[in-house]
Amino acid sequence: MLSDGDMRTRPARTDDDGATTPYPVRFAGVGVVSEGSVLLLEATGQARAGEILAITGANGSGKTTLLRVLGGLLEPTAGTVRISGRAPDDRDPVFRAALAAHIGPPQTARDLTIVEHLQFIAATWGIGAKSARARAEERLAELQIDSLGRRFPHELSSGQSQLVALALTLARPSRVLLLDEPEQRLDPDRLGLVIQAIRSRAEAGATVVLASHSPRLLEELAGSRLHLEEQE
Repeated sequence: MLSDGDMRTRPARTDDDGATTPYPVRFAGVGVVSEGSVLLLEATGQARAGEILAITGANGSGKTTLLRVLGGLLEPTAGTVRISGRAPDDRDPVFRAALAAHIGPPQTARDLTIVEHLQFIAATWGIGAKSARARAEERLAELQIDSLGRRFPHELSSGQSQLVALALTLARPSRVLLLDEPEQRLDPDRLGLVIQAIRSRAEAGATVVLASHSPRLLEELAGSRLHLEEQE
């Protein structure tokens, strides 16, 4: 059993090859200890551009923890992580521009409609108002939730909220896409739409890392898999 004292983060460095690395996602020996409990133990993996890496394992094995580390939301206790050649750092504009992540519920504003949220995301990435509106409508159409565009976040069902959260994630440009159980609360038809949306990003060159319990999603999407054992 590892402790906080013997698991220490290695100094973060940017790879010389930067964003040109053949593996936009690379992590080695990544471990996380919190208050004496091991949340993740020495996970190692990598994924090329256009590849879909599936993280599998029982609840409590550290799937979400690993995604949070890759997304820069959680500091690892040990190991190294590189996203497009950079150590995760929200203050690094290159890292921010490379990554889009759906890990837990997104932050939303109660007084903005769903289409306004999507427009806002597009605008933050330098897209003009007219194009931002068009892109927002494209994301709604892709997941067949056009009818939800004028609703507010608090007016959605749990399944609708999941689709909207995915739409918000897919609305921003990214070279690396992190998804935590994108199948949650979706019926088979909706899951098919999500599978196609993820596949289209990979076919366009994005590196996708997803955690999932869905046999269908894993069968149809996973190009490679990393299985995490449950922590004792």
